[in-house]
Amino acid sequence: MNIRLIALDLDGTLLDSEKLLPERNKKAIQDCIARGIHIVPCTGRIAIGIPESIRQIPGIRYAITVNGGMVEDLQEKKILDEKLLSARTAVEIYELVSGYHVMCDAYIRGAGFSERRCFENMADYGIPEVVQQLVRQTRTPVDNLKDYIRDRNCMVDKLNLFMDDRRERTEIRRKLEERGDVLVSSSFPYNLEVNGLGATKGEGILRLAAILGIKPEETMAFGDGENDFSMMTSVGVGIAMENGEEKLKNMADYIAPNNDEAGVAQMIEKLVLSRP
Repeated sequence: MNIRLIALDLDGTLLDSEKLLPERNKKAIQDCIARGIHIVPCTGRIAIGIPESIRQIPGIRYAITVNGGMVEDLQEKKILDEKLLSARTAVEIYELVSGYHVMCDAYIRGAGFSERRCFENMADYGIPEVVQQLVRQTRTPVDNLKDYIRDRNCMVDKLNLFMDDRRERTEIRRKLEERGDVLVSSSFPYNLEVNGLGATKGEGILRLAAILGIKPEETMAFGDGENDFSMMTSVGVGIAMENGEEKLKNMADYIAPNNDEAGVAQMIEKLVLSRP
């Protein structure tokens, strides 16, 4: 097994339940980098949402962000490839969900924005406190998000929808998928994530691998959720976390111990670092 690139989902995978990087995972990353293996955060977050504990590890240069919507060179602060939503599409989706009890926020050119009335009442949308803390750190509140996007006529990296009503979530998802011009996925039971066509983590990995001259069979990926499905079918070796969704585990080549047991490190040690 000649692995040259390892893509790592963050929440529920590389990070533990407190959103912290276990020391054993950090050491495994450092050992891989020392062998010349590219370690690539692969996340629904924007780049500034990647914890400093990860971004500051020497040798982590590339990231796949907003579910594959962006392939980024963190060192050069450059976008290598992108698959985004048009302003018009983003506004139409905002209007589609406006009749529901939904918090809608947007990533625009690597920055996060939330509507102020929702930002100040996140618990009303079923968002756990640990995620609320992340949102507060990575979003700028604006008075009217739809007008903000429309007036700037800017491309949108990704839309995040948060809601506490599972029935509404199912109904909104159906309406979005019926459009045929967006991709819908989820990281948590209380959210939906809306990307432009072509923006999947799996495709992001393959696009970065091509840029780096790495074959698909030389890639490995770890994930736990629905927005990681594409990774399992795109990379050479797909690994699902024990705490992950059952469908993902059925798609994976291997199952890693859960994220609170540094499962990423355990599998990397077994499959990659144990080999000469």
